[in-house]
Amino acid sequence: MNFQKKPKWLFWIMPENRDAMALGKLILTWDIIPKQEQEYFEFVVRDFLPNVQKLGFQLSDAWVTVYGDQPQVLVGVIMPSVKEIFQVLGSDEWAELANKLKDFVKNYHQKVTKASGRFQF
Repeated sequence: MNFQKKPKWLFWIMPENRDAMALGKLILTWDIIPKQEQEYFEFVVRDFLPNVQKLGFQLSDAWVTVYGDQPQVLVGVIMPSVKEIFQVLGSDEWAELANKLKDFVKNYHQKVTKASGRFQF
């Protein structure tokens, strides 16, 4: 057999600032305060999620831990960039919304990262 190496060309054009093109992701985790479940669910469905969307976020994933020592709830929301997420996180609207959520949850944490398209924790 005669294997000839043929040149293969791949052109990849990178933007000058590729970070600006990366989707940003905000990962929120918390535990629901015991005996607050009904009020919590009403708040999340009627107030929290609609207002998160009004702030420009798009829901990407939501998880509930059934077994194990992990946060009870994990919610992922995305925006076109990490920079935009930090702008929203610095707003009075976000502070008010997060503070309302904290009335129903404990162990609240938030993390900003680039979206990978896979499960992120």
